[in-house]
Amino acid sequence: MNLGAFTLLLALISGASGQYYDDYDFPLSMYGQLSPNCAPECNCPASYPSAMYCDELKLKSVPMVPPGIKYLYLRHNQIDHIDEKAFENVTDLQWLILDHNLLESSKLKGIFSKLKQLKKLHINYNNLTESVGPLPKSLEDLQLTHNKITKLGSFDGLVNLTFIHLQHNQLKDISASFKGLKSLEYLDLSFNQLTKLPSGLPTSLLTLYLDNNKISNIPDEYFKRFKGLQYLRLSHNELADSGIPGNSFNVSSLLELDLSYNKLKNIPTVSENLENYYLEVNQLEKLEVKSFCKILGPLSYSKIKHLRLDGNRNITQTSLPPNMYECLRVANEITIT
Repeated sequence: MNLGAFTLLLALISGASGQYYDDYDFPLSMYGQLSPNCAPECNCPASYPSAMYCDELKLKSVPMVPPGIKYLYLRHNQIDHIDEKAFENVTDLQWLILDHNLLESSKLKGIFSKLKQLKKLHINYNNLTESVGPLPKSLEDLQLTHNKITKLGSFDGLVNLTFIHLQHNQLKDISASFKGLKSLEYLDLSFNQLTKLPSGLPTSLLTLYLDNNKISNIPDEYFKRFKGLQYLRLSHNELADSGIPGNSFNVSSLLELDLSYNKLKNIPTVSENLENYYLEVNQLEKLEVKSFCKILGPLSYSKIKHLRLDGNRNITQTSLPPNMYECLRVANEITIT
C-alpha cells in the first residue's frame, strides 16, 4: 500500500470510530511528487491526487478548487467567509476541513447545501454562534467544536448523519434539534451550559457525552429508550441523589458510565453488564453490593473491570463489605482513596 492510500485509510478509520483527531494526515513532505491539478498555493500529492492541502497559508478566502478534488483541507488560516461560488467546480466534494479559521455563521448561509456528496464537514475552532445549514443529506460526520454556538438549527432530514461533535460551545437548551436523525450513533455535547438533558434524542445513539455541563436532574427512565447505548459520560455536572430516580442507569446495554465529580452520596444501581464505572470525587458514604449485583451466585455477578471510587473520603479499604468480591469477581482495578 502506498503512503497516500495509507493516509486515506487512517483518516477513514478515525472518522468511523467517532473519535476527533485534529491532524490525521502525515506531513506533506512525505508524499513526494505533487499533482499538477491543484491551486498554485496549495499541495496536491501525486499519490493522493483527489486531496488538496491548503493548511497554514494565512489564506483569507478559499482558493480556486479544481475539478477532481474530493478531500479539501483548509486548516489554520484566516478565512472569515466563503464565496457562494467557491465550490462550483467540486460539487462532488466529500470532505471539507475548515478547522482553525475565523468563520462566522452569518457568512455561511446556503454554502454547503449544493455539495450533494459531502460526507465530512469540520468547522472546529472558528467563530460560529449557531449551527450551519442547510446541509446535504449525504453528510455523515459533523464537527463544530470549540466555537461560540448558542443556538442549534434543525438537523431534520440528515438521515445519514452518524457523528456529531458539539463540545466546547455555549449551548443551554437544544430540545428538538436532533429529531429525525435515524443513523446518529455518536453525540458529544460536553463542555456546554446545559441544565437539563435534551429531549428527543435519537434512540440509535451508542455514545453520548454530556460531561462538564450543569445538569442536576435525570428524568425517570430517560435512558431506557436507548436500546444500544454503550458509552455515557455525565461527569462534572451537578447530580445529587435527589435528582436521580432509582434505576436511571440500570441499562443493560451500557458498557461504560462516568458519574465522577458530582454530588452523589449513594452509588446508583447499574446493570451487571457494565464494565467501566467512574465515581471518583463524589460524596459517597458507603459501597453496597446491591448497586452492582441483584443477586449473588455462581452465574450471577458483575462484569465490572474498572471501578473508581477515589476522592470519596468515606470509602476506605476497611469500609468495603466482605462479599464485595463475590459480586465484583472479574474486576482487575478498583481504585480507592
